[in-house]
Amino acid sequence: MLRIYNLKVQFRSSNGWFEAVKGISFSLAKGQTLGIVGESGSGKSVTALTLMRLLDEQHTQISGEILFDNIDLRQASEKEMQALRGNRIAMIFQEPMTSLNPVITCGKQITEAIRLHRKLSRTRAKQGAIALFNEVQLPRPEAMFDSYPHQLSGGQRQRVIIAMALSCNPELLIADEPTTALDVTVQKTIIDLLLKLKAERQMSLLFISHDLGVISQIADDVLVMYKGNMVEQAPVKDIFLHPKHPYTLGLLACRPSATHPLKKLPVISDFMSVGKQGELNATGLAVDSIKEQYAYPTNEVDQRQQELYRQPPLLTVKNLCTWYPVKSGWFGGSKQYVKAVDDISFEVYPGETLGLVGESGSGKTTLGRSILRLIEPTSGNISFKGNDLLKPNKAELRQMRKQVQIIFQDPYSSLNPRFTIGQLLMEPMQVHKLYNNDAQRKQKVLELLQRVNLLPEHFNRYPHEFSGGQRQRVVIARALALEPEFIICDESVSALDVSVQAQILNLLRDLQQDLGLTYIFISHDLSVIRHISDRIMVINKGRMEEIAEPDALFNHPKTAYTQKLIASIPQISITH
Repeated sequence: MLRIYNLKVQFRSSNGWFEAVKGISFSLAKGQTLGIVGESGSGKSVTALTLMRLLDEQHTQISGEILFDNIDLRQASEKEMQALRGNRIAMIFQEPMTSLNPVITCGKQITEAIRLHRKLSRTRAKQGAIALFNEVQLPRPEAMFDSYPHQLSGGQRQRVIIAMALSCNPELLIADEPTTALDVTVQKTIIDLLLKLKAERQMSLLFISHDLGVISQIADDVLVMYKGNMVEQAPVKDIFLHPKHPYTLGLLACRPSATHPLKKLPVISDFMSVGKQGELNATGLAVDSIKEQYAYPTNEVDQRQQELYRQPPLLTVKNLCTWYPVKSGWFGGSKQYVKAVDDISFEVYPGETLGLVGESGSGKTTLGRSILRLIEPTSGNISFKGNDLLKPNKAELRQMRKQVQIIFQDPYSSLNPRFTIGQLLMEPMQVHKLYNNDAQRKQKVLELLQRVNLLPEHFNRYPHEFSGGQRQRVVIARALALEPEFIICDESVSALDVSVQAQILNLLRDLQQDLGLTYIFISHDLSVIRHISDRIMVINKGRMEEIAEPDALFNHPKTAYTQKLIASIPQISITH
């Protein structure tokens, strides 16, 4: 079906040509699934976009062969490519919100492709689109047809993109990170859906991801990419049971485990030191044996729990409600509310990490922002160090803002693009009049950069000059700038590669130990939550389902909702 031979891709930059893909070769048979795995910048998406001929050819140099059903895609005319794209070859792009036109209804965006390639009438095209919405299990397909992208959840938008990709019965479907940053339950649904559709339609599937747990559930063969090179390719079982390259071993080992939590996560550099290229030496290295080095010492968890909970709580939340009024009809009537947070009570102890988990829309972020008074609660009580946060005067609120900080979900949108990193980190110190002058503040910023493993020269750079993992370190440094006691981490690792995620989780744990920090850690990823949390609180539709220590919650979940979340965690599965 598909054969790529010695593919090389270079981009023009201010410093000359940058080689993004360095001579990779692979093939994909009809009805098979090839998983491509690697970190950001490894060349995965560039390979897919090159195959689709979607790169700017004026600023790109491409060499090698791309054959689809014996058609040379590199030599095909643009008219021939337009006939293939969306028709015989389709692509699910990485970010559904940016892939959909925000001013056109979802239905119209699909019927456009159907009418272009299949030459159907408007009525038949609409019938076909609604049938596709049914097939991808969208609720109320007729209503979805007339909805705009912003009116849908992330999982629903992803289903619309899948429906669009399937609209012309493609023979090859390219899925670029189709489950990144989705809830575990939605992620599982999307994977099951792709497997079902692939079997029914006899499609070939090129599935790109940085998550090996997802890859193990869907791929027949796996290709591992590192810095533009193909370092390993093998059947899925061989990749997971007998990895031959240190990089592959590192990707496997740095994933947080829902069953065997570690004190510290291994990182890629731990494994690349084993050997720079080629196969691992015959030392019997395996993921489990390497992870043993990072396991908790005997009784350490029990001792920590005893020390944590003999102290008075740092934060106490009682019967907290944050409700949003919904517009009433033309003729009035009783007022309706969306109960984003509904009668939640809990305590957080000094030095503790309380994990907050639930699906999108469960109320996790609203709860975190309500505690900080970034959203005004409807009712309830919030006490920090014995002070009522809902009734402070201006001076008390200002002092609370110093002691309680937040790491926002999207580091890029929470950093002012016109400020350098130095200015961004000095600004809160200037507002709160910390230190005597800017020279002292600059010295403090340089210390903060070092603490989060950034370099002094980063002081004068702008946010767009950093990778996602580096920007995450910047927002952590900014949260630390006022020397807080309590930090709310809102999905602070959700969209990161597993290797970068491991580095950030290790950093947060080290900072907690060194500075005596207390965290509320919000995430939809239960493996991450289990790794970092002392206790876990499960939220569903604004209400607390249960709260417990990790072992108790995972081994003996009390509610059906918690059981469903745990069952949806992507585990390494190589039975197919």
